[in-house]
Amino acid sequence: MNEKDFTISLVVPVYNEEESIDTFIATIDKELEPLKDQLEIVFVNDGSRDRTRDVVEQVIEKDPRVSLINLARNFGKEAAMTAGLAHARGDAIVPMDVDLQDPPALVLEFVKKWREEGYDTVYGVRTDRNADTPLKRLTAGGFYRFFNAVSTTTKIPENAGDFRLMDRRVVDAINQLPERNRFMKGLFAWAGFRAVGVTYARPERAAGTTKFNYWKLWNFALDGLFSFSSWPLRVWSYVGGCVAAISFLYMIFIILKVLTTGVDIPGYASMMCVILFLGGMQLLSIGIMGEYIGRMFLEVKQRPVFLIEGVYGQYARQDKAASEEKKA
Repeated sequence: MNEKDFTISLVVPVYNEEESIDTFIATIDKELEPLKDQLEIVFVNDGSRDRTRDVVEQVIEKDPRVSLINLARNFGKEAAMTAGLAHARGDAIVPMDVDLQDPPALVLEFVKKWREEGYDTVYGVRTDRNADTPLKRLTAGGFYRFFNAVSTTTKIPENAGDFRLMDRRVVDAINQLPERNRFMKGLFAWAGFRAVGVTYARPERAAGTTKFNYWKLWNFALDGLFSFSSWPLRVWSYVGGCVAAISFLYMIFIILKVLTTGVDIPGYASMMCVILFLGGMQLLSIGIMGEYIGRMFLEVKQRPVFLIEGVYGQYARQDKAASEEKKA
């Protein structure tokens, strides 16, 4: 490729973001002006219940660079991002949020490292997360450290989100992965290739409100942990072994006590403590196994990750032209 012979696809999942679309487009036009001839924007509408689709379609009428992948219902951000990666046609793809907490100007640095230094993946690393609440910063940092401690094959860079540039061959590799439980940060890291981080300070949202709550983040963290580590299953072998060893030693203690001091009447409190402890451990271990079995249940059904209601804008026009050319 020569200096200008490449395209960059911005993949932007949106859910109830009608207030953010116009601000996002205006900021892209301003901060990515050097890439205006190489840029295309792919919005993925994840079953929004407000006017998000209508606003994007109004943008499409004025901006030929914009396409819309409209999902049949709300499938979740990971599924929406999967749909965007599957349909994006650029030589490099940049997933990013519409709220502008992923600074568009950083894409210029991503492109420089991709084009001039040969990196296949260039990811953003948040050095300043003051825009997030203290609790979110604490839990996010704890999750990254715990995930990397228990995962033996995949390590996620700390404070790195979905915001990154990926070469076409990286995206093609990720698109081959058939799993239904999509933890994209883990899949990006699992793919490997030559990668480097670029630091940035994360700003406040430009418009709208976040659609994530702590319950969703908790389930998201569980998906990541159970998708990339068998440690939660393995740990119960060690817990069971330790409990069995303690029980065996306690049994020997009781036998020796009876032989030396005579028959002892066991106390109600100690019996209940042992029963409740072992019962709780068993239920917890069954719950861990249930998390894995539930994910296996979703995988074996092999339902699609997402369903598309329609494709609009640039991609729709290209598909129509290709279809008519094929018929001719």
